[in-house]
Amino acid sequence: MKKSFLHRLKPLSFLPAILMMCVIFSFSGQNGTQSSGLSQKVARSVISVTERALDKEWEEDIVNKYIDILQFPIRKGAHMSEYFLLCCLISFPLYVYGMRGVRLFAAAVLFCAAFAATDEYHQSFIGGRTPSVRDVCIDTIGAILGGGAVRLVCVLTARRQRSARREGCTDGCGVQP
Repeated sequence: MKKSFLHRLKPLSFLPAILMMCVIFSFSGQNGTQSSGLSQKVARSVISVTERALDKEWEEDIVNKYIDILQFPIRKGAHMSEYFLLCCLISFPLYVYGMRGVRLFAAAVLFCAAFAATDEYHQSFIGGRTPSVRDVCIDTIGAILGGGAVRLVCVLTARRQRSARREGCTDGCGVQP
């Protein structure tokens, strides 16, 4: 009975990844003004915090100069972060369905790269936005880093379980020999 119940829940493991894909899709649906306005707002917040931390009072033209400098890394960092998280979230259901090792890493990264390409295509229909191969590459780098993080967690978990089995841990550590 318990196994049957858990088996029925397996498809739900895809929900977090699907939700993240919806978030990415909605960001891509913003027109150019909305998109740059969001990154400009984040950059302005970073400058404001920095200004307070350094106990400075910069002129507005200096603030705008720093905002212009920060906008590009903020936008690209957001791309990488989204796809880092998407890769982690898509790895979970693949793991639940039995995929392991390098195959898990490759499948998750390739899925994210394909989604990044379709996301850029989607942007070609949005005013003030253009598709960019560079953005697909940046997204894929984020996915590779996310896949690497998942791979590292899997390797460390497996190593810990093997170590617990060798030590004969049968109580309290959650691993059966």
